[in-house]
Amino acid sequence: MADNLQQDDVSAQTETPPKRRRHIMKPFLIVFCVLILITGMGIIFLRNWIKPPAEVSSFAVIQDPTPTAEIPPTQSAPPTASENVSPIPQTTSTPTPTPTLIPPAPAGFTDADRKELFYTFLIVGIDDYNNTDTIMVASYDGVNHTGNVISIPRDCLVDVPRELKKINAAYPIAALDGGKAAGIAELQLEIKTIIGFIPDFYVLVNFNAVTQMVDAVGGIQAEVPFNMVYDDPAQNLHIHLQKGLQNLDGASALEFARYRKGNDGLNIISDYDRIKNQQTVIKAVLDKLLRPRNIIKVPQFIKIFNDNVYSNLTSGNMLWFAGEIRKISGTDALSVYTMPTDGSSGEPMYYEYLDEKNVVDLVNKTINPYTIDIQGSDVDIIRNG
Repeated sequence: MADNLQQDDVSAQTETPPKRRRHIMKPFLIVFCVLILITGMGIIFLRNWIKPPAEVSSFAVIQDPTPTAEIPPTQSAPPTASENVSPIPQTTSTPTPTPTLIPPAPAGFTDADRKELFYTFLIVGIDDYNNTDTIMVASYDGVNHTGNVISIPRDCLVDVPRELKKINAAYPIAALDGGKAAGIAELQLEIKTIIGFIPDFYVLVNFNAVTQMVDAVGGIQAEVPFNMVYDDPAQNLHIHLQKGLQNLDGASALEFARYRKGNDGLNIISDYDRIKNQQTVIKAVLDKLLRPRNIIKVPQFIKIFNDNVYSNLTSGNMLWFAGEIRKISGTDALSVYTMPTDGSSGEPMYYEYLDEKNVVDLVNKTINPYTIDIQGSDVDIIRNG
């Protein structure tokens, strides 16, 4: 019994008095509660910031093709009954371009006709000389988690007043005096003549974005059909790729996507073959993006985007779309197409004629964001330049 009393005395000496324990625990409880509060506020903030883009507006603001300042064209919010919205900005001491409100959809289409969580994108790749090497229109279906990409041949004939009526001339000619804003604005208008509507978002990508993105995902694999050897010192372009299945880093992937002909006129490929190579790169990058180890690199991808891309996508939009990538069920959920054409004008301009019926059918099958089909009367596809 004496031993039991001795043990009780020791226990009593080692135990912290209840009052003292409360004093010790109180600061920890306060810190814990503050952390929970901050975390909760952060989650609420992110949920309000990272969310699907708002409904597409009733009008797209297209800038004057020769603005005095580089102002990115944006899509204005639809006017409400309580707002007094004017399409023309108030005059200031500094001349500014006068925007024109262009309905992004054909006549008779409204916001109520939009498909749920369906978004469209105009994707443009430019070289160091503002040439549009790549023009694509893409869509993402947030309900079914699928995507479609349509490549538009650069030599497509469009109904415009300028002398050179190729779609790839839209951006560089307008951007010559008006910068990126005017270039994108003109291209938006001309894309609408082909597909019937202006895509929700524009994404202007330079070559650095391609090389950095491929390197960020750890490179890609591509089947090179033959030895690609081309040197153009004027452009500082040197392509040296061996035939066969190759592991390509960012620089090599860009060379593969840009190749058109070899030295001394050998191994010439068509614009359609080059489009196919570009689509190969896109699908290979997407395949890598869908792998779990690359999902954690989303902040790095967004930095590459911000550093090398001119777009009307917000950071919140980008984070939301980045989160949607993991919901895509493999690369089979991304379908790639080339805009249907029907012959060429031949010399001297070599215009590619668009096939109106097949173009409209493809648009409705893939990228049309409306529940109503685009009709032939909604586009302006011509055959004679």
